[in-house]
Amino acid sequence: MSLKVAVIGGGSTYTPELISGIARDPERLEVRELVLQDIDPERCEVVGGLARRMLDGQGFAGRLEVTSDLDRALDRPDGVVLQIRVGGQAARLGDETIPLACGCVGQETTGAGGFAKAMRTVPVVLSIAERARELAAEDAWIVDFTNPVGIVTRALLDAGHRAVGLCNVAIGFQRAIARITGVEPARVLVDQVGLNHLTWVRSVWVDGRDVLGELIEAHGDELAAHAGLRREVVDELGVIPSYYLRYFYMHDRVVEEQREEEPRAEVVARIERDLLRMYRDPLLAEKPALLEQRGGAFYSEAATALIGSLVAGTGDVQVVDVRNGDALAGLQPDDVVELPARIERRGPVPLPQPPLAPELLGLVQHVGAYERLTAAAAVTRDVRTARLALLAHPLIGQWEIAGELLERLVLEEAPAEVTR
Repeated sequence: MSLKVAVIGGGSTYTPELISGIARDPERLEVRELVLQDIDPERCEVVGGLARRMLDGQGFAGRLEVTSDLDRALDRPDGVVLQIRVGGQAARLGDETIPLACGCVGQETTGAGGFAKAMRTVPVVLSIAERARELAAEDAWIVDFTNPVGIVTRALLDAGHRAVGLCNVAIGFQRAIARITGVEPARVLVDQVGLNHLTWVRSVWVDGRDVLGELIEAHGDELAAHAGLRREVVDELGVIPSYYLRYFYMHDRVVEEQREEEPRAEVVARIERDLLRMYRDPLLAEKPALLEQRGGAFYSEAATALIGSLVAGTGDVQVVDVRNGDALAGLQPDDVVELPARIERRGPVPLPQPPLAPELLGLVQHVGAYERLTAAAAVTRDVRTARLALLAHPLIGQWEIAGELLERLVLEEAPAEVTR
């Protein structure tokens, strides 16, 4: 079945990563028409030019359109990929540095930075999704790669959209473990469970056998380094935490490191400038190696696999962000969790999970409460709900700090939009 796919935020420097997946796997995802839409016409033209050269080099038989017109992009697509960054890297810099000045981790998706990003992003995403509801194919799926994925996906689902969240952490673990064990990635199934950017790998299946214990014993140092943690943390927990758990398990050390380092937003802004300069080269017809430093590794493969499976209803298992239902005990049915799900035509069906250990469940419940409050605050713009969201987050949790962060991250930026 040939599809039309619209990429909203198509001027992102991530886009060549997505293009490489579409061009590389036409049998999994047969695209007849690909539309790259972005509000920045210059970036759209530059990224679109490289996309066209990449697709031509791979013998792409479909049609590529590059546009700044949202309605044109949303004209009857079968799938809509969201990869936008509201406010650009300048907003990200504030998300990282303002919390740090308050003694909190400065990170764009975790903690106060993720809260600020959600408050900016959710209204824009919902506006796009509402337009897609009016213009896209009736059974079109929205695949959200826009951070913070868990909160954005929750807002989309709360508004009744056919949406699923996608993160590249699980596929990154799968590829790392395949490399460590020397097997093909297709033979590795990673059982990653939790919330977006708050997950643990509790089992690793290779050819149908759980090898997690053997992996930790033989390769614990490398796995811990992949997560940015000490080896003893992995040994004690008996699971592999995602990289984002270091912000919780090593909070004070991370704050010290961040105060001494250049903000990640400035690093990424420099990488993006270099990438866009490279993308302008008419002789470049493949994604450059520098793109790996931008982040989002294997995003293309995860995205194409998910869209293809949703449309075809293949029933294969992928790690996605979906409503919990009764899959994970201790959480509410409407919480958005990240875990293995069977991908069917009617949507992802989360697979039942063994209960989380207390030391994992407590943290998930804590952050889950924060996400529920933040999703509500982003829609209602209610200042009390927003303050409670910050107060609920385990990386904040203090009244005076929550109030200061709310003032500096939200109220000073858009005071008229938030009701006191």
